[in-house]
Amino acid sequence: MPKTARLPYALYRAAQVRELDRQAIERFEIPGALLMQRAGEAAFALACELWGQARRIVVLAGTGNNGGDGFVFALAAHIAGLDVQVLQLGDRAALSGDARHFAERWAQTGGPWEDFAGLPGDCDLIVDAMLGTGLHRELRGQFLQAVRQANAHAAPKLAIDIPTGLHSDTGMALGAAVRAAATISFIGLKQGMFTGDAVDCCGEVFFDALEVPAAVYASQVLAARRLDWAKQSRLLTPRSRAAHKGHFGHVLVVGGDHGFGGAVRLAAEAAARCGAGLVSVATRAAHVGGMLAARPELMVHAVDHAHALEPLLARAGVVVLGPGLGTAAWGRELFELVLHSGRPLVLDADGLNLLAERAAELMPRSDWVLTPHPGEAGRLLSLCTAAVNEDRFDAALALHRRCGGIVVLKGAGSIVQSPGQAPPALCSEGNPGMASGGMGDVLSGIIGGLAAQGWDLSEAAELGVCLHGAAADRAAAKSGERGLLAADLMPHLHALVNPR
Repeated sequence: MPKTARLPYALYRAAQVRELDRQAIERFEIPGALLMQRAGEAAFALACELWGQARRIVVLAGTGNNGGDGFVFALAAHIAGLDVQVLQLGDRAALSGDARHFAERWAQTGGPWEDFAGLPGDCDLIVDAMLGTGLHRELRGQFLQAVRQANAHAAPKLAIDIPTGLHSDTGMALGAAVRAAATISFIGLKQGMFTGDAVDCCGEVFFDALEVPAAVYASQVLAARRLDWAKQSRLLTPRSRAAHKGHFGHVLVVGGDHGFGGAVRLAAEAAARCGAGLVSVATRAAHVGGMLAARPELMVHAVDHAHALEPLLARAGVVVLGPGLGTAAWGRELFELVLHSGRPLVLDADGLNLLAERAAELMPRSDWVLTPHPGEAGRLLSLCTAAVNEDRFDAALALHRRCGGIVVLKGAGSIVQSPGQAPPALCSEGNPGMASGGMGDVLSGIIGGLAAQGWDLSEAAELGVCLHGAAADRAAAKSGERGLLAADLMPHLHALVNPR
């Protein structure tokens, strides 16, 4: 995932950022050329900080304002005595306004300015200033060729504002997108920079407001909110010295059909590790002995028929339904009983698959958290997985409108859609090591455990997604992403919920 320390939490759509830019120019009378100059010079200062040894730089410049930022970058690099070459994409006659002004200044230096015909093999840094945020269709022609060549080149890539080819509102690569080592974004962070394909394209994300007055931002309602552990961890206040286990809730985890006892065990232990006072497990009799031997703090019950679940439901404050549940007769019987129990629910895995079968008769409810990955979300929405990934924000909202409650659309840059007027939240924690079996079970247990302790379901979902990602980041930092197991998160969960 991109590193996001000290970044703003406000996220916007591209049209909103253009409006912020317009207001800065018209209402606050900041010349557009000055904003462009600040952007290009900020990008150059970042390049010097990250790649101070680079001496041969190629700037890929388009014909719009993003290209103008690239020409400013080239001018600053030229003044610094670096070897800079500008490769033009699109007809240079189409350059206009401020971008044309800086292109002409570049021409006056006598520096290389050639039409793009391929990348040189011996450059130290490639600067992507081709298309910016205005792209809404798949790349074609020389832009597609330039992106592919840049990605194949050994030199690091710096994207100005957003990597070319990346949709700034959805985070989807439109055919192809530059895979930058770093991206510097201006005035407002774009919501598509932190989810989907963007996490492979943006690299380390930086931000510069270009000295735009704070009053400009009052004109726009946030499109989304970025979540990170640094901010979410502030919700974890010290416990009362007189507290007892009854103060921290009772979670019941239901699942674990034959052969799937590990899923329910992971969810239950995660609930306990993040602070639930009591955790019960309703599972197949075959799993009881092994689970108690491995984690004796859990209360594990053999439930081979639904009637054995009723007294457990009566004592539970929150139910996590779905890890390892299966879709055979046993899982269906427990699903129906829990669904009508009146208890707040966290639904995951086969709980979601069974829910999808009832989509036609589904009644939205406010007291559940759904945690689908894109495939499960597609089944709930009668869409293919690819359609969900085309616009993860839209898919999360559609799920909330259909199902009610809180929706956590998992994946790179998980999205939390809650009721009311609050914009969706997007978690910038986590890493590719989480692409392994059992990680979703851990998340469902975390959310259930937090809800049992008194956070409302929206807070529990947002805090839980960040806690989950932060624990995975700590585990990966210790031993690497490849081969990371869901159980590896447990000691880090315990440490993170006890901030010092």
